[in-house]
Amino acid sequence: MMKITSYHENLLSDKERLAVFFEAITNKARGIVYDLGTGSGVLAAKAAPLANHVYAVEKNEISAQTALNTLSHFNNVSVMVGDASRIEFPENADLIICEMLDTGLIDEELIPVIKHARSFLREDGNIIPCAVLNGVEPINLRADHLCYQEELGEYFEVMGPLKIYDHLDLTREIDEKVDLSLKLNINSPGKVNGIRITTFTLLTSDIICGPTPMLNPPLLVPSNSLTVEKNQEICLNLKYIMGGGLDTIKARIN
Repeated sequence: MMKITSYHENLLSDKERLAVFFEAITNKARGIVYDLGTGSGVLAAKAAPLANHVYAVEKNEISAQTALNTLSHFNNVSVMVGDASRIEFPENADLIICEMLDTGLIDEELIPVIKHARSFLREDGNIIPCAVLNGVEPINLRADHLCYQEELGEYFEVMGPLKIYDHLDLTREIDEKVDLSLKLNINSPGKVNGIRITTFTLLTSDIICGPTPMLNPPLLVPSNSLTVEKNQEICLNLKYIMGGGLDTIKARIN
């Protein structure tokens, strides 16, 4: 019988993702810590021995029960069931951890959650992750639908170099609406009919992580089709809403 693996099991099996979060938490955890979207509670468990108190917030009641079981042997952890973008905390944080990440921050609610939680962060507090870099490449996509790269395999060709178009500092106010016009270079002749968005996560100023199987896998987005020549420059108009979901993405090239 085929085993069906849960989402949280997949997260826990991504050793690179866990390793960079654990390193960042070890470096930054102190005082009062929030773990927003705690899931199974694994990051809260890493922070608890280093903190005075950890508030682990989870909206999903089944996941919250798992977190309660995971964290039951800590006497300095409170599991709070509720929406992290609205919940009121009893004391301000020295550290906010939020692993609600997705490529481009599009299909997860990290931006609205951090926007709310930041009002409870002490002046000298930290956020993990602290920043995100987003990059885009023109591609020849052999599919007519939006998908993550691992779903499609090698059925696409990169047609130009990566261009970083966003450096988001999560300690500052961020506009959820993205509406950009970008110039992209073409390396080889052929057809461009899509883009690949790649996200790099800065856990701290010294720890950066590229895509992993469960952390921001590259996103392939179809666009209109354009025949291109080597060394040509094309213009991409890219729109989406961070936290608004994948249906908000629109890409057009000319």
